[in-house]
Amino acid sequence: MTRVTADRIGLLINPTAGKHRGEQVGTRVADLLEAAGREVVDLTGPDASRAEGKARAAVASGDIDLLVVAGGDGAAGLGANICADTDVPLGIVAVGTGNDNARELGLPVRDVDASVRRILAGGVRRMDLGRVLTDDGERVRDYLGVLSCGFDAVVNERANNMLWPRGPQRYNLAILRELPVFGPIHYELTIDGVEREIDGMLVCVANGRAIGGGMKVAPTADVEDGLLDVVIVHDIPMATFLSVFPKVFKGTHTSHPAVEIVRGASIRIATERIVSYADGERVAPLPLTVEAAPGALSIVR
Repeated sequence: MTRVTADRIGLLINPTAGKHRGEQVGTRVADLLEAAGREVVDLTGPDASRAEGKARAAVASGDIDLLVVAGGDGAAGLGANICADTDVPLGIVAVGTGNDNARELGLPVRDVDASVRRILAGGVRRMDLGRVLTDDGERVRDYLGVLSCGFDAVVNERANNMLWPRGPQRYNLAILRELPVFGPIHYELTIDGVEREIDGMLVCVANGRAIGGGMKVAPTADVEDGLLDVVIVHDIPMATFLSVFPKVFKGTHTSHPAVEIVRGASIRIATERIVSYADGERVAPLPLTVEAAPGALSIVR
C-alpha cells in the first residue's frame, strides 16, 4: 500500500445522493479538502454526461492527482470507470442509499468528515474490477461490486421504476412484489471455456461481495484475487427459495445445496429478457461476457 500524495483533487458529486443533499455534501467535502491545503478542481457539469466528460478529461490530461466522488454505489461505480487503467486513485465519500461497495471496502458510510479524513490519511491499493464486454468485444463498462443477471436484476429493474419508498426499503418492497410472479430462468454459461446450461433463480458475477444495501450474495469474493465469483442459485420451488433468500443478508445462503459458486476469469452469460445491473446501475441486456480486470483500479482505502 502506498500513501496518498495529492495536491490537486478533482471532485465529482451526485447532487441527488443523500436524499438530494448532494450539493451540500459536495460543499462540505470541498471545504474540508481546502482546509487541509489541497486544491479542489470542481468537475460539476450541467448534466451527468458532461460531468463525466470533464472528469475523464481531467484524469486523462493529468490535471488532477486524485478523483473524489460523493454519492452512492452508482457514483462509486462511475468513478471506478473513469479511473480504471490509470494511475489516478479514486476516493469515495459514500452518502447514497445502499453504499455496498464502500461498506465492503471498509470505508466510512454516511459520514462525510470521516470519509475525507480517510482520503487525506489513507493509503492507495490496487483492486480488481469486473469488466463487461459485448459479444463483439466492445467494452460496456467496469464495475466494483456485483453484476446481477437473475432475480436480483429483475428486482433492480422493478425498484428503479418505483417512486416510493426511498432508500433500502424500496428494494425490499420490489422483492416482495416480484416473488409471486418470478420463475426460473434458462441460462447458457461459459466459465473459462467450460460450457454449461442451467435453469436457475439467480446468476450473478461478483467482484465484490454485496448488493441491495447489505445482501452478502458472494460472501467469499475478494477484490484482490484476480478472479470473479459466479453465484448460481439453481431451480428450486418458490417456497424453498423464500426460505433460502433471507439468509443472503448474513451470507449463510451458500450452505444450501442449490447454491453453487464457481470462480473464473472469463464468464459469458446468455439468456433472454434479462437486463443486467451492477453497482446499482442498469448495464445492458444479456448476452454479455464478464472478465476479471486484475489491479485495474487504484483506490484510497
